[in-house]
Amino acid sequence: MSNQKPIPGTNGDHYVPYKERSGKESIVYFTRDLSAEGLVKIYERIQEHVKGKVAIKLHTGEQHGPNIIPRPWVKQLVDEKLPEATIVETNTYYEGDRYTTDKHLETLKVNGWTFCPVDIMDADGTVDLPVKNGKWFDHMTMGKNIMNYDSMLVLTHFKGHTQGGFGGSNKNIGIGCADGRIGKAMIHTTPGSDDMWDIAKEEFMERMTESAKAVVDHFGDQIVFINVMRNMSVSCDCEGTAAAPVVTPNVGILYSLDILPIDQASVDLGYAMKEEDHHDLVERMETRHGLRQLTYMKELSMGNDKYKLIDIDHDDQEISLEDAVKDVKPFKD
Repeated sequence: MSNQKPIPGTNGDHYVPYKERSGKESIVYFTRDLSAEGLVKIYERIQEHVKGKVAIKLHTGEQHGPNIIPRPWVKQLVDEKLPEATIVETNTYYEGDRYTTDKHLETLKVNGWTFCPVDIMDADGTVDLPVKNGKWFDHMTMGKNIMNYDSMLVLTHFKGHTQGGFGGSNKNIGIGCADGRIGKAMIHTTPGSDDMWDIAKEEFMERMTESAKAVVDHFGDQIVFINVMRNMSVSCDCEGTAAAPVVTPNVGILYSLDILPIDQASVDLGYAMKEEDHHDLVERMETRHGLRQLTYMKELSMGNDKYKLIDIDHDDQEISLEDAVKDVKPFKD
């Protein structure tokens, strides 16, 4: 593992307030409508960028996982807007319900992902995608079936993450498109180490982000991002029924054409909540140095960390972060 010290200002336990950011602004659209209809409404804003054979990159979860994006929402989106689309996944690095293709297929059935095709992209092999200007990689090994798609909708359940601090769009494709044996090992494990999770904090965030960059560059302007801020445990959906209880209020659904602003806005909305509402999520992000995902995405030119938040519930008016979360209610299951 590298002993390189982080560049000043890039420590992943340090939140960079909006006023301290520089550069151009992107657009992030927002709705409070956490429902199938809200998801469809958000998707309609970006559907012109989704063409040809469409992959929906979705975390389908361990068996009976309680916090994943509700299946009926995704089914309605597919039925109404994406009838020819395929949900895509890869096998996991850890042993569990999705470790092998056979186990993964069974888990998909248990969790109800049976209303459209699901492609486990590394079931039949891998492909290397280039990483441009990477510190750690010049390529990342992905499930080879990623090459079969023209567009990708990155549909992400935004939440905390045991190692990444938070799991947004960056994690969804950075970890979720890397194949289960080679690519995920490149991100998580120092070669020859007995500890498969020994890469952590800034280095882990950078490796994951370089993997995500390979996917973003591969699809170019035909990749779009939706983050669903609902049931935000500090645990990832890969923990299934063992996930920590949800205590963070639900917020809404966001979309952007770029990966950095959608994850940045999701993090910012978390920080904009009251202390008692965001304490656990913020603590998880900072203690894992997860905020390095954001600064490294900016260094790799994966979008802007400044943006206008547009409220589609109120005639596309620009809205402040504080106003977007002022009416959130303490989470109740």
